[in-house]
Amino acid sequence: MAAITKRIELFYDVISPYTWYAFEVLMRYKKHWNVSVELKPFLLGAVTKGSGNTPPGFVPNKAMYMMKDLPRLSRYFNVPLKMLSDPATSMFERGSLVPSRFLTATDLLYPDYLEGVTRAVWMELWNKDEDITSVPVLQRAGKAGGLSDEQLKKVLDHITEQVTKDRLKAYSNLALEYGAFGSPTIVAHTGNEPMMFFGSDRFPVLANEIGEKWLGPDPDNQKSQL
Repeated sequence: MAAITKRIELFYDVISPYTWYAFEVLMRYKKHWNVSVELKPFLLGAVTKGSGNTPPGFVPNKAMYMMKDLPRLSRYFNVPLKMLSDPATSMFERGSLVPSRFLTATDLLYPDYLEGVTRAVWMELWNKDEDITSVPVLQRAGKAGGLSDEQLKKVLDHITEQVTKDRLKAYSNLALEYGAFGSPTIVAHTGNEPMMFFGSDRFPVLANEIGEKWLGPDPDNQKSQL
């Protein structure tokens, strides 16, 4: 097997539904592309503010578009996303600070579980419509992601530690340095200058730029659309 010389950083916030699609695609392609994928939770609110961007939910036409777009993308990407019953409360009032710190603490303490725990948190919010700022919900996601009771307690205790806050801030600032303005922010490294891509719809271009093949959103599914 050839040595992996290309890597991809995914800067993400689970509050973003489009990012779930990008996350799953990158996880599927880890075995199809000669790349390493680094998951880097960040805080979307900080990136949005730092870049001078406006959340799409605050723009009426974008919000209406998302209501139609997200379900069809769920079918296209084969990701079980469902619409929230109260998007304003889930996305803007509760926000993502707590789950972002939860994932950051997981990454710091048990990085091998970050993928599974991240997926489980997305399931709680964007499939089950649960409050991911709630400790019981995060506990359920942590267990679904493979953490033991002892590991989960350590992660929850680590949420308020300064090292967790500093890591989350550092990843948010690093994303801004790359030019990020939203989630997902994907940064590819091939030995040249880093290449930043935004969104869940740039994978054919990403594949072309890093010299890999795009086989559709679900390469292991024969029905995947190319």
